[in-house]
Amino acid sequence: MTEKEREILMKHYLNPKNRNMPHDNYEKVNSRNESCIDNINLYIKWNKDILEDIVFDGEACAISIASTSIMIENLIGKTKKEAEEYINNFTKMLQNEDCFLPKEAEIFKNIPEARKICATLPYIGIKKAILKK
Repeated sequence: MTEKEREILMKHYLNPKNRNMPHDNYEKVNSRNESCIDNINLYIKWNKDILEDIVFDGEACAISIASTSIMIENLIGKTKKEAEEYINNFTKMLQNEDCFLPKEAEIFKNIPEARKICATLPYIGIKKAILKK
């Protein structure tokens, strides 16, 4: 990671978007990494097929928290189809395929292979919610 990428990661880790906010009447999905402490609950509010709001809580490493924060920032207001496209592009990026993602999401492009599960953890959760919808 470059110094700029580390700064973005730490910004989202130390001050994540939508963490520990009220979530009454939201759909809950959990993503957990069995091999470490990472355990994230996503709370999703749908308005028809639009992700109207997403909040989260849980314990996780800096990469998982930052990835969740960046994902939330990029998915709120998106349709189910747009969210699926974003998730697919994120997955492609981690597999070193060319795709378009907002700049902050690209900070995970060069993380070590062993840490990619940390970055994908919130995406596993949001994908579960989309498949239920």
